[in-house]
Amino acid sequence: MNAGSKSADVLILGGGLVGTTLALALDAHGLTAIVVDPADPAVTLAPGFDGRASAIASASGRMLDAIGIGARLAGQGCPIGQIRVSDGLKPGALDFVPDADDGSLGVMYENKAIRRALHEAATEAAGIDLRMQTRAVTVERGAAGVRATLSDGTQVAASLLVAAEGRNSPTRTAAGINVARWQYDHTAIVGAFHHERPHGNVAYEIFYPAGPFALLPLPDDEIGHRCAIVWSVHREHGAGLAKLSDRAFLAEAEARMGGFLGALSDASPRSTYPLGFHHAAKITAERLALVGDAGHGIHPIAGQGLNLGLRDVATLAEVLVEGRRLGLEAGDAQLLARYERWRSVDTLMVAAATDTLTRLFGIPGRAASAIRRFGISAVDALPPLKARFMAEARGESGDLPRLLQGLAI
Repeated sequence: MNAGSKSADVLILGGGLVGTTLALALDAHGLTAIVVDPADPAVTLAPGFDGRASAIASASGRMLDAIGIGARLAGQGCPIGQIRVSDGLKPGALDFVPDADDGSLGVMYENKAIRRALHEAATEAAGIDLRMQTRAVTVERGAAGVRATLSDGTQVAASLLVAAEGRNSPTRTAAGINVARWQYDHTAIVGAFHHERPHGNVAYEIFYPAGPFALLPLPDDEIGHRCAIVWSVHREHGAGLAKLSDRAFLAEAEARMGGFLGALSDASPRSTYPLGFHHAAKITAERLALVGDAGHGIHPIAGQGLNLGLRDVATLAEVLVEGRRLGLEAGDAQLLARYERWRSVDTLMVAAATDTLTRLFGIPGRAASAIRRFGISAVDALPPLKARFMAEARGESGDLPRLLQGLAI
């Protein structure tokens, strides 16, 4: 779609991983989108690893394959062949290992690789009008549709407005949608480092009273073996750890790991962010749908935040595409009601489960630790329960939209 086009089926505010994936899913099925985002691609796509990585669950990966993004990411990720969960470094770890014919539990990618693949595809897509370094100055929603004035002076129109702006979504606020939220007394430190021994495609979730310490396998590079890290610490310690020299930081991380991957080296840039929970009371309003963190934000304890947003994408795309076949425009209230119903139970259950895990594993003391280890052993001894956890990790539970099954809508 050329830059002069000023109308589309959907206006998406937010061109991050979730918003751009939605635009591409719609484009693959004949619906058009205008994507507005203030970010500068020269910054977000600059060469080099910025320390941020994401686990793409198996179901989410099937959707990326179905809309043509999987091929662009080929060879850039590291399959997760096993997840090991432990209470500190104590004996009794719980290993989630899929059957040989089930494939991996997901794939770890650098966020920058995903952003680059999505940006290139959206730039080439005929049905996507990508407006980077641009903001919506005014937005009006009404019975007749959506109109917006952009910071570049153009006016655009659409049938549906989608907010994909993240956890502090101004569109959600402007719509008067209430949000339940609270902060955990934790800060996450995000980055990556190299290590002496191979990770064997294993993702580690090591629980400490101060918060979970997650090691996530990345592909080897020219330096050697490497993992991404999401390290949750008490809030008052976050700033101090982030300011440590690379050498001191790696020494602290190695102590948490007990040296099981050998010596650590070559730390990536690190970033920190406060951990919190939020859940919108509803994810739709008149001619408005929320996706991703605009609708819900969870603790990274299970690595499902991005995947939850991609499930929103798959669901909303299916609702809108099937609605088009019935002659309904994208902003039709019936379609938004279906999206709300389909997503409400899943998002609430995942949010509640991650919040419960966070609180359970954060209880200090020997008794609490013994109870956790007992729970880990119990799950390990019950194959049906273990299979359920693996289905959740793959993003395969519940009423799956067709894209998450790898099928066109």
